[in-house]
Amino acid sequence: MPALRPSVRVRNADERDLSDLSRLDHEAFPHDPYPYSVLRQFMDAFAEHLLVAEDDGILCGYVLATPPNEGRSWIFSLGVAPAMRRQGLGRQLMVETLMRLRAQGAHTVLLWVEPGNDRAITLYESLGFVPDPVGRRENHFGPGEHRLLMTLIL
Repeated sequence: MPALRPSVRVRNADERDLSDLSRLDHEAFPHDPYPYSVLRQFMDAFAEHLLVAEDDGILCGYVLATPPNEGRSWIFSLGVAPAMRRQGLGRQLMVETLMRLRAQGAHTVLLWVEPGNDRAITLYESLGFVPDPVGRRENHFGPGEHRLLMTLIL
């Protein structure tokens, strides 16, 4: 895996990032991006758990988690700009998020992933996430939107 460019910086998102975050989400998930209003609500509810990566001032990745609730947290989304994929940015965002969640008392982290997203599944497994033995959940996010639950015990 290539090293990240020294110009890449991971930080908490802030209000000024919303438009760029929306653009990035549309690039990362062109078939199912979050509406701007949902990103706005995520920012309001989970600002401390919304990290962004920027390269020379341009947002190129983000990860959104929930704060620990009774020791459990969820990763809602991990998005990386297509031009920045396969450079370790997703891993860097996840490692930083998991470190923060652990420090805040999380002992379990869960996420949903598309069963056909082999790159994401490989990344999550390399971080210690385990697929649920139930397997993929048919139509979990709506018709034709199957998902696989993955769990990490910290």
